[in-house]
Amino acid sequence: MPDLLIKNIERKVLNGLEARAKKNNRSLQSEIVIILTEAANYKPSKDTEIARCIKDSLRGRDYSDGSELLREDRAR
Repeated sequence: MPDLLIKNIERKVLNGLEARAKKNNRSLQSEIVIILTEAANYKPSKDTEIARCIKDSLRGRDYSDGSELLREDRAR
């Protein structure tokens, strides 16, 4: 497996990675490999998929009709 060298990483970033690795009971190298693997395999959702997920999460809820309030506000 090839090696990867990362130069000039900020101390704050390194500290965060070390803390994350410790929390997950992994070595720093293992944690970074997992992060990079997830990032490389990431496929952004299409807009229609995102809209469908939002619509599904709102399904079954009762919402009031705001048209009367809007009319009152416009009449002021």
